[in-house]
Parts: sequence; C-alpha cells; structure tokens
Amino acid sequence: MVVLEDEDLHDPKGEVVETFSYNRYIPMGFDKGLADQSVLETLEQIGYDIGADDIHIAKVRLFEEAVQPIQTGATVRHPAFEEIKDLLVTTTARDGMVLGEIKSTDFIAPSLPQELDGLLHMQEQGVLRKQNGVPFIFDIRAMQQYPHIGVFGGSGSGKSFGLRVMLEELMKLKIPTLVFDPHFEMNFSAKSEGVEDAPGYADQYDVVQIGRDVGVDFSALSTRDVERLLSASGSLTESMVNVIQSIHKRRDSYQSFSDRVANLSEALEMGKQKVEGMLHDGGMSRDEISRFSTFKSLLDQYGSLPLSSIKGIQWRANRLHQAGLFQQNIRAIETSIHQGKLVVIQGAVWLLQVFSSYVIGSLYGQRRAYRDAKLQQEQGQFFPPFVVVTDEAHNFAPKGYDAPAKSVLKEIAQEGRKYGVFLIFATQRPTLLDETITAQLNSKFVFRTVRGTDIQTIKEETDLTYEEGKRLPYLRSGDVFVSSAIIGRTMAVRIRMAHSTSPHTLNPFDELQQMNAQGDEVVLEALYPHLPLSEMSLVKELTQLNRDAAKSWDVSTWKQELERLCRDELLVKQKTPFATLYDRA
Repeated sequence: MVVLEDEDLHDPKGEVVETFSYNRYIPMGFDKGLADQSVLETLEQIGYDIGADDIHIAKVRLFEEAVQPIQTGATVRHPAFEEIKDLLVTTTARDGMVLGEIKSTDFIAPSLPQELDGLLHMQEQGVLRKQNGVPFIFDIRAMQQYPHIGVFGGSGSGKSFGLRVMLEELMKLKIPTLVFDPHFEMNFSAKSEGVEDAPGYADQYDVVQIGRDVGVDFSALSTRDVERLLSASGSLTESMVNVIQSIHKRRDSYQSFSDRVANLSEALEMGKQKVEGMLHDGGMSRDEISRFSTFKSLLDQYGSLPLSSIKGIQWRANRLHQAGLFQQNIRAIETSIHQGKLVVIQGAVWLLQVFSSYVIGSLYGQRRAYRDAKLQQEQGQFFPPFVVVTDEAHNFAPKGYDAPAKSVLKEIAQEGRKYGVFLIFATQRPTLLDETITAQLNSKFVFRTVRGTDIQTIKEETDLTYEEGKRLPYLRSGDVFVSSAIIGRTMAVRIRMAHSTSPHTLNPFDELQQMNAQGDEVVLEALYPHLPLSEMSLVKELTQLNRDAAKSWDVSTWKQELERLCRDELLVKQKTPFATLYDRA
C-alpha cells in the first residue's frame, strides 16, 4: 500500500497490483537479441554502471477514484497505520475473528497500536514466528448484512487448516456452531507445539457420533421427512414414494413402521388367498391367529401396492436402522447449542447427508419459530442464533441433482440472515456446489486452486483480478485471497498458526516407520533372553518366543525375521563350525 503525495487530491492512497523491472542495456524481447556476459563486461569497461540503470515500475490501483490525473513527479511513500486503518481493520480483536496476518504489511508493524500487536503466531517455511504485520480480523457481526462464508481450495492448500482456525475463533466468541465432519479430524484437544500461550478449548466443544450419541427421533418425523431420509439411503422411485405416503402414519415409531412394512411384505408374498385359507382352516394358536389377521387387514388396506417397492423401502429403512440412526435423538446437540458450544457431528458421508437434513431442519425451525413469535409479540421459547459449518460442502448441496439437506441449506442461504442462521461452506470443488448457494456466499476465502473450471467459477463469484487469478495455482499452503463484501475488496492473507492440531497431521510414512520400529522392539525384547540363539535352538524355543512376542510364527518365519534384523544391523550373525549364531548387535 502506498500514499501518493498530491495536495490537490488530498494524498490519495492505493495498492500495488502489478510490478515490472527492466534495464535499458539488456533487451527484453528474444527478437531483439540477448545481452551475453561479454557484452555486459564491455559496457562496464566503457564506464556504464549496469545495475544503477535498473528501472522498477509499479502499477497502483487507487482505493477511491481520482477526479483528475495525479501530479507528475508526486512523491510516493509508505503510509502509517493511522492513515489506512479503516481499509485494513474493521473491528476489534475482542469482537472479531483473528484469522491471520495481512500480507505485505510488515512496513506498518512499527506504527501498530498495542491492542493489535502480539495477537497471533505465524508459521512460514516450517519456522514459527511472532506477528509482524497487521492482523486480519474478520468482522463476523457484519454477516447480519453480508451473510455466509465460502472456503475454497484444493487438496493440501491449507483449506482444512483455515477452517480449523475459523472454528477456534467461533469458540472464542462463544457462538453456537454446528460442524459436520466427514473426515473425523475436527478435534481440538491436542495443542500445537511452540505456541505456549495458546488457549484451550476443552470445555467449549462437544463431539458426537451418529448412532452412538445422537440420532433421529423417528416418531417426530413427518411423511415428507421419512421420504427424504429413505431417499438418502438409496434413490426412490415414484412407486416407493407412493408406498411411504400410503403406509406411514403420524407419530409412527420406527418399530411400528418397520413392522407394518415387514408384515405387508410377508403377506403379499403369501397372497390373499393363502392368508384367508389359513384363517379358515383353524387349529392355530392365538398368536398365529393374530398374526394372520394382521396380514389380512394389511392386504385389505394396501394389497394393491407393488411388492418390489415395499421390499425397496424395507431395505432402505433397515440400512439406516443398522447404522444406528433411529436409536437416539438430538437432545445432546440442542443442549450444547443452548450453552453456546461448538458441536462436531461425525459419521460416514452418506450418513451425515441423511442426518444433516433432519438436524439442520429441526434447529432452523426452532430458531425461526422463536423469531417469528417475537415479531408477532408472542411469547416463544428462546433458541440462539447459530452457524452451520461443513467440509466437502458439494456433497451436501450439489449442483445439478438433489440431496437430502439441499433444500433446507438453500433456504438458509437465501433467508437465514433474517433469523440469525449462517453458513460456512468449505469445498475443494466450488464448481460442483449449488449455484444458488454459491451466489449467497458474500465472503470467500480462496486458497490454492489448480483446476481451470474451479478458477473460472471463483473469478465469476469474486472480484479477483486477472493477475490474482493467475496466481491461484501457485499459492503456498496457508496463503489465501479473501474476497468479501464486508471489506469491499480482495485481500491477500496468511492464515495464523492454529492453537490445536488435527489428529491426521502425522505423515503416513512416518507412521509406517514408527509401527515398524515398535514391531522390532517387541521382537527384540522376546529374543534377548534367548541370545545367543542358534538355528538348531529355534525349534525348542519356538513356543516361548511366540508367547513373549504375541506372534504365531513357525520356525521358517522366525528365521526370516532373524535374517532381516541382521540386515538392519539390530542383530549380528556369527557362523561357527557347529552352527549359525544370532547375537546382540
């Protein structure tokens, strides 16, 4: 950022958007020839100072349009923080989300006020350092006017890391948050190394798993809800939808619904004639009479429904039941949201898609009912505003086809602002995200993106310049362009060091090395009491060795392991006239 000292224009401010350097003695075009070392040496001998003739040009974009050309020869200087603070900081660290450091603002660091200094740590090239620039503080209160955030970036771009930092800041501000975690990585218990004064988040979040801690209260579902849930387990035909609309009754428990479907399926397989024949024959127990009477009643009511469609509904409902979806309720989530906590919901992607439809719809309905009652000056039960966060967002609201949660997410994207419900959507493929939702994401965090179609989508949905678009495939991990209606322009930011670490941070090859080393330790511990060990003694010691090492190896396998340990220099092999001995290295 620069200040152009022109009194007539009241010293306009701008930012450098493009730079270029050239030397008049060194032609730039290949058609004009190249200056080799001999040419340069000759020029220096004549008396020309080649380096002193470098010319550096910068193209500057003014923050406000100038009413007349800038005075030729106007001095350009760096601004002090006070001159541009309104362009960089829109809220305080207490009220906003401290997400990182604005790039290329190190020149302002000496004039930073105390309340904006020392707020974060940065990691660059594997080295941890203190803040050395202006902090990027996202004004979350402004989402009331410019709602919803999109986080875009390819694999390894720092997208998930940036999302983690956002969640830490939401916990700091005690904003109720619902997080759908398909990768089982949103755990905040492990602190980052090197950040000594990092806050802890142990009592500010809860982790729940679908089927174990939370689930769907089937008796609270409407017929339309049942359709949505079962369609997520497998697409429904029109005939299947008709079966659900015919069979499902208000206040049905899962047991009553599944029993009705199973009994109807069995009754149709037997046929009406056989069922009536069994009832007329007599000689049956009271339970059997009751069972066949139920079959007859179901056939009278639903006998026209196709058996294949009923079987399809039975399979889909059973799949959700086997996943534990109907064995719990969402009371734990509601309690945590009321306490201002962040709730991480974990499960398989397909199960999260099903459950998200139900839980988001339920919580949004409660918040909406409270706000509507308040507007009508009626007494309603308070439900707090909250944020919905999801990684792999294109799975929840895909473009071009339906998904269980898509309709409620589109509704929140378009109307959630009025009710205090906001979205943070992270995805590697913004092109695959529903366009209605993409258009409503007023703030976009764009990490490294390589695919041309995704870059094109990002350009269409943001105010990234042509030059910034060209840089997208080459951004370092953790560097991000922030394009937000709240700020009014695009900013280059580096995400701060997170206070917590993901459980997936261990390199898989390091993990493999560790496991191999642990395995070697176990085998060596079992071998040491028997060393030196000869090949002939292996048969005698086999049972004890397998017991101590918790193995079930035969003599041949143990011999191969001894040879490998010798190659790895963990044991030594000695050949004697009588036998081959293995001993400590």
